Order: sequence, then C-alpha cells, then structure tokens
Amino acid sequence: MYVGVPREIKDNEYRVAMTPGGVRQLVEAGHQVLVETGAGEGSGFSDAQYQESGARSVSTAADAWSADMVVKVKEPQPSEHGFLRPDLVLFTYLHLAAEERLTREMMARGPTGIAYETVELPDGHLPLLTPMSEVAGRMAIQVGAHYLEKMNGGRGKLLGGVPGVRPSDVVVIGAGTAGTNATQVALGMGAHVTVIDINIDRLRHLNEVMGGRLTTLSSNPLNIARAVQRADLVVGAVLIKGAKAPRLVTREMVSTMYPGSVMVDIAVDQGGCVETTHPTTHSDPIFVVDGVIHYCVTNMPGAVPRTSTYALSNATLPYILNLADMGAEAAIRGDPALAKGVNAHKGHITYPDVAEAFDLEYAPLETLL
Repeated sequence: MYVGVPREIKDNEYRVAMTPGGVRQLVEAGHQVLVETGAGEGSGFSDAQYQESGARSVSTAADAWSADMVVKVKEPQPSEHGFLRPDLVLFTYLHLAAEERLTREMMARGPTGIAYETVELPDGHLPLLTPMSEVAGRMAIQVGAHYLEKMNGGRGKLLGGVPGVRPSDVVVIGAGTAGTNATQVALGMGAHVTVIDINIDRLRHLNEVMGGRLTTLSSNPLNIARAVQRADLVVGAVLIKGAKAPRLVTREMVSTMYPGSVMVDIAVDQGGCVETTHPTTHSDPIFVVDGVIHYCVTNMPGAVPRTSTYALSNATLPYILNLADMGAEAAIRGDPALAKGVNAHKGHITYPDVAEAFDLEYAPLETLL
C-alpha cells in the first residue's frame, strides 16, 4: 500500500503523523511511504532521516495526498478538502462533531475517514486519544500558570503560593485522562485543586491515587458555579466520545470570576465546555471575556511537537500497519476498536453522535461494508 504523510498546515502545528522509525517499519513490511518535504521539521526530523528510513520524499502536498492511505495529525484544513476522494482512507484526528463544513465535505467527496479520537477498545478506553489528552492536560496547567502572571494579564498569583500565602485555586472539570493529568501537574506545583465529574467512582479513584490531597465534587450546576466563582484557573476537560462537548460553564458563571483569572478549555476541539469559548490558535491564543483570560487553542499539543509526535506515533503505528497490511475494509472488519473509529464511509456518516450534531442521516457501518 502507498501511505502518504503530508506536512501539517494548521496554524503553528509542528507535529507529524509518523516518525522515521515508523516509516522504517512500514517499509520493512513491504509498503511505500510518501513523506512531503519538510513534514517532520517541526518535530526535529529531517527529510534525510525519512529517506534513510526508506521513505520517498515528495515535494508537494498533492503528491502525499495521492497515496492509498493518508495519515495526519489534525483534521483536513479547507485548502486540503480538494484532496478528499472516494478511494482514499484518511486516518487522523477528525473531530467532526465540531466541524460541520468538514463533515459535509466528507459526505460530498466520499473518503473513508477513521478518527483517532473514536477508536475505542472493549473496555471503553480510547487508545489514540489518550496520549494527546495526557499532553493537553499537563500543558493546561503550564499555560494557566503563565497567564496568571501579571505581565501576561493575569491576577499576579503564583500557582503554588509560598509559606504563609494561600496557593491558587485550580478547578478541573472532567476527571478523564486530560483532567487527571491536569490535576497531577497542578498538585505537583502546589495548587489547591478541585476536581468535578459526574462519575463518583472516578472521583473516588482519583482521591485514592492522589492521597486525598484534592477536593472532589459531583458535577451539577450549583457545584460548578460555586467552584468556578472562587477559581483562579479553570480547566475544562469534559469529553463525550465523538460528540460535541456539553456547555457546563455558562457565561453567567464566567462573569463571577475574579478579573485576571484564567480559563483553559481543552474541550474546544469538540466545541468546548464553556459557553464563552471559541477556537483560538497558537499565534493568537487568548481572548478576554468579563475580565477572564480564555485560552482555547484547538491543537495544544502542537506546541510540544517532539514529545507529542513520539507519543502519538507510538499509539497509532500498530493500527497503521494493520490497515496497510490487510487493506482498510478487512482491517475494519477484523478489529471492532478500529471500526468504531470510522466516522465517514463512501458519503455516509457512520458515527451516530456526528450525525446527531448536524441532524444528518446516520448509516451503521456494518450495513455499508
């Protein structure tokens, strides 16, 4: 199979979908890998390294997209929509429930779109979303601490305080992978941390593994409102698999926060869990509503591409190899986890939450294969 690795073109996106080591494994398995010139530069991989691993360097995006299967990091940008076609397998983060234009392009152009974020194991684990959720969760606290500094517009508070001075209050909404990682880093920096989630068993687990050093609250509007009001930093880390994130923090709640407080909405790539959220970029990352700094960058892990590329490639490579070895339809039939990743196939939307988001017809995948 021909596998294409285009250069990412989203704003300040420095990750790449495959490392030279991953390319070598595909080539040794008998496949051809087309890597666009400069695709790995942002992650510290030169064209020469890819060539030494057996890849063929191609000079244009069109050449990389001409492959049987294209592997990416982020969803196709508008300038890439023209590369979508019925015989293409696209394996990337798609986040279609927050991208109506892309969803309709996928339907009109007919590729098979397999979304990293909805590949799901029988136990409910999301193996390809997890590594980037880990990165984003840890980054959220770094970013929040940065913007709490006075010269960056914040309240002028040190996250962990010092002896005799109260630490900052961090509220993490969502106790999944991103929220757990945010909690770990915030506690490590000495902050007072409150975690809110609807799953009491998850809160119980976090309380146990964190040694009781945090406050846990059951998710309801009153608890969220009270916690947000006294927070210096709020991290929105809510996830509903493949669906738009619920808006749990209202504009009214935001208006009660201290001026110079910070809101980091990790859920922005699924629409955001804060009513005042709108997507931002690394080149223009923040905006202010009612005196509250909002950081809503849709590709947070792109800021640490060396770490993120390795973490992502470690998780995706076994699935890429399986798709290349067996062909897409056979691989999907043989792996229920991979089948759950299929969001679009030959003009149909095959993930129910995506169809519901835009009132589109849902077609069960098994009826199309």
